[in-house]
Amino acid sequence: MGDMFRSEQMALCQMFIQPEAAYTSVSELGETGCVQFRDLNCTVNVFQRKFVTEVRRCDELERKIRYIETEIKKDGIALPDIQDDIPRAPNPREIIDLEAHLEKTETEMIELAQNEVNMKSNYLELTELRKVLENTQGFFSDQEVLNLDTSNRGGAGGDDAVVQHRGRLGFVAGVINRERVFGFERMLWRISRGNVFLKRSDLDEPLNDPATGHPIFKTVFVAFFQGEQLKNRIKKVCTGFHASLYPCPSSHVEREEMVKNVRTRLEDLKLVLSQTEDHRSRVLATVSKNLPSWSIMVKKMKAIYHTLNLFNMDVTKKCLIGECWVPTKDLHVVQKALSDGSAAVGSTIPSFLNVIDTHEQPPTFNRTNKFTRGFQNLIDAYGIASYRECNPALYTCITFPFLFAVMFGDLGHGLILLLFGAWMVLSENKLSRIKGGGEIWNIFFGGRYIILLMGLFSCYTGIIYNDIFSKSMNLFGTNWVNNYNTSTVLSNKHLQMSPNTSAQGVYPLGLDPIWQLADNKIIFLNSFKMKLSIIIGVLHMIFGVCMSVFNFVHFKRYSSILLEFVPQILFLMLLFGYMCFMMFFKWFKYNGFTSNQPETPGCAPSVLIMFINMMLFKNTPPLSGCKEYMFESQPQLQKAFVVIGLLCIPWMLLGKPLYIKMTRSKQVAHVKHNGELTGNMELAEGETPLPTGSTGNESAGGAHGHDDEPMSEIYIHQAIHTIEYVLSTISHTASYLRLWALSLAHAQLSEVLWNMVLSMGLKMPPYTGAIGLFIIFGAWCLFTLAILVMMEGLSAFLHTLRLHWVEFMSKFYEGLGYAFQPFSFKAIIDGEEEE
Repeated sequence: MGDMFRSEQMALCQMFIQPEAAYTSVSELGETGCVQFRDLNCTVNVFQRKFVTEVRRCDELERKIRYIETEIKKDGIALPDIQDDIPRAPNPREIIDLEAHLEKTETEMIELAQNEVNMKSNYLELTELRKVLENTQGFFSDQEVLNLDTSNRGGAGGDDAVVQHRGRLGFVAGVINRERVFGFERMLWRISRGNVFLKRSDLDEPLNDPATGHPIFKTVFVAFFQGEQLKNRIKKVCTGFHASLYPCPSSHVEREEMVKNVRTRLEDLKLVLSQTEDHRSRVLATVSKNLPSWSIMVKKMKAIYHTLNLFNMDVTKKCLIGECWVPTKDLHVVQKALSDGSAAVGSTIPSFLNVIDTHEQPPTFNRTNKFTRGFQNLIDAYGIASYRECNPALYTCITFPFLFAVMFGDLGHGLILLLFGAWMVLSENKLSRIKGGGEIWNIFFGGRYIILLMGLFSCYTGIIYNDIFSKSMNLFGTNWVNNYNTSTVLSNKHLQMSPNTSAQGVYPLGLDPIWQLADNKIIFLNSFKMKLSIIIGVLHMIFGVCMSVFNFVHFKRYSSILLEFVPQILFLMLLFGYMCFMMFFKWFKYNGFTSNQPETPGCAPSVLIMFINMMLFKNTPPLSGCKEYMFESQPQLQKAFVVIGLLCIPWMLLGKPLYIKMTRSKQVAHVKHNGELTGNMELAEGETPLPTGSTGNESAGGAHGHDDEPMSEIYIHQAIHTIEYVLSTISHTASYLRLWALSLAHAQLSEVLWNMVLSMGLKMPPYTGAIGLFIIFGAWCLFTLAILVMMEGLSAFLHTLRLHWVEFMSKFYEGLGYAFQPFSFKAIIDGEEEE
C-alpha cells in the first residue's frame, strides 16, 4: 500500500540504441510496459518519418488478416483463445514468410469467393428457370385454348393465314422481386393501354442472393401480348425493373424436356458447390489455428515501428536517440531490456540509458493491482493526481464502501450485493475471457471488488440498523420490559415506556428490535441517523484537511502549514467539530436515571438551535426548571470559538499573499533546460539513480508554484480559495445529510414494498394463498432487485462518489497531472479488444 500513498518517482531518460538493435530493444521494452516515449520528431510529417514504409506494410498485413477473419466468421468457424500463450513480436525476417503466406491465403480466398459467387449466380439462374417452367403450366394451357379458339373464329379463304397470325399471342416469361410486382404490373398496363395480359405466381420458398446470402422473395410472371412493337416495350420495362427473362417454350413436351435438363444441371452444380464449400472450409480451418497469433504479432510489429518513428537519428546516422519517462524503480528493468535487445541481434555495441535533468512536470503513475484498480479509476475519473501528490485512492478503499453502506444499510440487500461481487471475484479468471459483454458488463466486472466491499459493509450497517428486508432480527431478545398489565395495554394506545424503569442496559449490538413496533420509530431513527451523518461528515472533512499537511511537507511548502492548514482546521474544528462534540456531550449528560431536573431528557437543549444561537450571539429562554447551556462556561467558550473562527478568515485570505510578497526573491535563479545530462549519470547495468527532477525544492511539482504570477493574481487566487473554503465548509457539512436522507428513503421503500406486496400474499387464504404467494413472491423479488438493489444502489453509489469528489478531495486534492501511458503490448492488445 506504500506505493499508493503517492505516485511513483519518475525519471526522464535518454536512450542511445544502435539501428540494428532498435527493433528488438523496443520489443523488449513493449513486453515490460514501463516506458512512456516522447515524440522527438514533432516537426516532421508522419508520412516523412524513417519507418513509415514498415508501418504501411503492417497496415497491409492487418487488412489481409481482417479479410480472412471476416471470411472465417462468415463460415461460423471459432477462433482459438490464446490469452494464456501470447506470442512475442516476430523477427523482421520471419514476417516475410508470414506476408507470403497471408498473400497466398488471401488470393486463394478471393478466387474461391469469386468462383463461388459465379457458381451461385448460375445456380440461381437455373433455379429461377426451373421455377418459371414449373409454375407456368396452367398459364400456357390457357393460352393454347385461347389461340385455338381464336383460330377457329378466323374465317376461311385467302385471309386465313393473316387472321391466324393476328390471332396468335406472344409471351414473355421471367422472375421479378416480389416488392416490385405492383409497380411492374402498373407500368405494363400503361405502356400497352391495357393490351397486356399478365399472370403471376409467388414462389413459396425464398432464394438466396449469391453475393450476400440474404433471402430474396421473388414472383414468376408471364406477360401475353400481340405484336413485335409491344414485345420490345415489355422487354425494356423488364430491364428497368431488374426482372430476369428466361426462354420458355409454348409446347408442353418441350417444357418437360427443358425441366429435365435444368434439374440435371442443377444437381451437377450443387455437387460442385458442395466440393467448393468443403475446400473453402478446410482452408479456413487451417488458417484459423494461427490467425490470432498472426494478428497479435502484426499488432506488436506495427506498434514497434510506430514507437521507432518517435526516435531521432543522430548526425552520424549510426545511432537512434529516444527520450522517455521511466519509474525509478523500473530503471534496472529498462536497462536489462536494452541489454537483452542488443544481445538478441548479436550487437557488440551496447545501448546506453542516461537520466536527464528536467524541470517539467512528470506524468503520474500509481502502481495498482486488481483490487485497487477499481478505486484508483474512481479517483482518476475526477482528475489525474498531480505528480507526487497524496493519492486519495488508498483511503477510498475503506471510506467509499463505508459511506455507501451508511445509505444502503440493509442486511438482505447487502447480502445480494455481497454474493454478486463474490461470484465475480471467485470466477474472475473465467469471466475475464468473455468478449463482447458490453460496456455495462465491463463496468460491473471492473468494479467487482468495489461491489464486494459495498455488500460487505452494507451487511455490517444492516446489522447495526437491525434491518433485513425492512424487518428486525431478534438475536439477543429485547432490553425493554413491559411494566403494564394486559388491560392497560389493550385499552391505551398511547402508552410510553420510560428508559429509567423499562430499559435494562444497552442492547449488545445495533438497534433493539423492539423499535420495530414503536410508534415513534421514525422520529428516533431520524434523530439518530441525522446526528450520525453529521459526525461522519465532519470527521471525513477533518481527515481531508489533515491530508493537505502531507502535501505541504512533501513539496517543502512549510509556510502553508501555518498560513493555510492551521486556519482551515481551526475554522472547521471550532465550529462544526464543536457541534459534534456537543452531540456526544448531550448523549452522555442527559439521562432518565438522574434526579437532577436540569439533567433529565426533557431539559436537553437542541444542538441545532444552540449552534444557530452561537453563530448569531443569541439566547433562547429555557423551559421552567431547565438550563439554557450544558455547562457553566459554555457561553464564553462559544463566543471565543466564533471569534477565533472569524479571525481565521482574514488569516487565510491575507497570510499567504503577504508571505509571498515579503519572501519573493528578486534574483532569477539559473534554470537548467531539458536535455542537459547530469554529470556521471550514464547508467551501468544494475544501477538505479535518483531522478534529478525530484531533488531539491519540488514546488513546481503538483502545480503548487506561484513564482511567475503577479501579486494581483495571487490576491485574487487566494480570495477565491478562502471564499470557497468558508462557504463549502458550511455547505459540505449540510451535504453529508444525504447519508441520513438516503438511508431513511431506502428503509421506507423497503418497508413499503414489504407491506404493499409480500404481506398481501402472506394474508391470503391457505389454499389460494399457496399459488398467490408464489406469484407475489416473484413480483416482490423483482421489485427488490430492480428498485431497492439496482436503482437505490446506483443512487447511493453516485452520492458516495460526490461526497468523495467534492466534500473530501477538495480539501487537499488538486488533480492537475497527466497519466503515465507506457508503451505496453498488453495495453495495446486489450484496448483493441475492448473496441
